[in-house]
Amino acid sequence: MKLRLYQLDAFTDKLFAGNPAAVVPLEEWISDELMQQIACENNLAETAFYVPTEHGFHIRWFTPTVEVDLCGHATLATAYVIFSIENYGQSEISFESRSGTLKVTRQDEWLTLDFPVDTYQVAVAPPALSESMKSVESFEVYKGKSDYMVVLETEEQVKELKPDIFILSTVPTRGIIVTAPGDEVDFVSRFFAPQSGIDEDPVTGSAHTTLIPFWAEKLDKKVMTAKQLSARGGYLRCELADDRTLISGQVKLYLTGEISLQ
Repeated sequence: MKLRLYQLDAFTDKLFAGNPAAVVPLEEWISDELMQQIACENNLAETAFYVPTEHGFHIRWFTPTVEVDLCGHATLATAYVIFSIENYGQSEISFESRSGTLKVTRQDEWLTLDFPVDTYQVAVAPPALSESMKSVESFEVYKGKSDYMVVLETEEQVKELKPDIFILSTVPTRGIIVTAPGDEVDFVSRFFAPQSGIDEDPVTGSAHTTLIPFWAEKLDKKVMTAKQLSARGGYLRCELADDRTLISGQVKLYLTGEISLQ
């Protein structure tokens, strides 16, 4: 059996930036074990698999170690494959997923994810989270559905932060968002997920389902720009639309290949 494989850089307008993701189109589902093995072999933050359905597509996402409920950059990459490589004739794609129905629209070079808004609340930092952030004098902590969010005062603090990844990996959560107001954009962030096999994710679309409602309230604005300050970096356009978050980015195709399963 042979499977097509694409590798793309999401949330960037140039190669070797943004967040790389693999996309594997399927006619029908293969086993969960095989999808996990492929994701592990790819060794990227996420590998997305999708199959066509009567009303669109069904999408699933795997890190090298686990299946996850939601992934923004791999969904953006998958939409690029369907729109630009598979020549899908519609302007909107509908994905069924473990996080419900997700839609992606295209306008010129920009793709927009329509994701559910995350709910968050003020939280007490677990001891391991506080210990891993000991280089920062003060910070606020919130808890969303999947992640803790640490709010710092400045972009420079986010950029220079060097958390203890080993200690951070013991925090009982999918990952940790670190954010602050931006100097040239509305807000900046970084995302650490050693619990999911990713020490630091380059650009995390799903984290913005928490970031967008938080900063919309803080800044009293619905339409915002954002940067993720990883080594590769990424740029996002963001909008809060009632109980949905609209997350826009660009995608660049890096690799087209074939998986040979003997």
